[in-house]
Amino acid sequence: MKILNLYSGIGGNRQLWKDVEVTSVEINPQIANIYSDFYPNDNIIIGDAHLYLLENYHKYDFIWSSPPCQSHSSFRQNICVRYRNTKPEYPDMTLYQEIIFLQYNSKCKWVIENVKPYYEPLIHGKLIQRHLFWSNFGIENINIKNDDIRTAQIPQLQAKLNINLDKYKLPNKRQILRNCVEPKLGLHILNQAKGIKTNDKQLSLL
Repeated sequence: MKILNLYSGIGGNRQLWKDVEVTSVEINPQIANIYSDFYPNDNIIIGDAHLYLLENYHKYDFIWSSPPCQSHSSFRQNICVRYRNTKPEYPDMTLYQEIIFLQYNSKCKWVIENVKPYYEPLIHGKLIQRHLFWSNFGIENINIKNDDIRTAQIPQLQAKLNINLDKYKLPNKRQILRNCVEPKLGLHILNQAKGIKTNDKQLSLL
């Protein structure tokens, strides 16, 4: 199965995928290099994921996209802007561009992930934990322990995600970990795209 993993970060969503051929696109070279350490067999492209999708969407069996979420974040708008003097900004419409583009052009299975926004979504998606998912296939709810991501610190996040960043010098390590999709949720979404039912017993073994 050929998978396109866009805005891949360090690859939390990809961690439990097996027997797949993955192309990862990440614009930050330092983050892409960490992803490469974790998944040396993946094809890793350092570049603009939005542009890569436009030019290559037809080459894959499954597409996962996680466009930038900060400008949609309810925490940023409701706490930082209102009470911490953070400057308000336009929501990044890359998210909706990609949803509409894939809806009308892609023949493969696809999913786009983002945060639950501070506004009513312009296109309604499936809410699971703190994520909204838009897809061209059904996604069932799943029971995954949801620790408080806002208060968890680096050791707790690393343990939860089974990701160790201790050897890397990163100025925003906690934020990078917070941006990761829970690996079990990433597996569940891929299973749903394949038409495979994910059960609680399977997840408990991971």
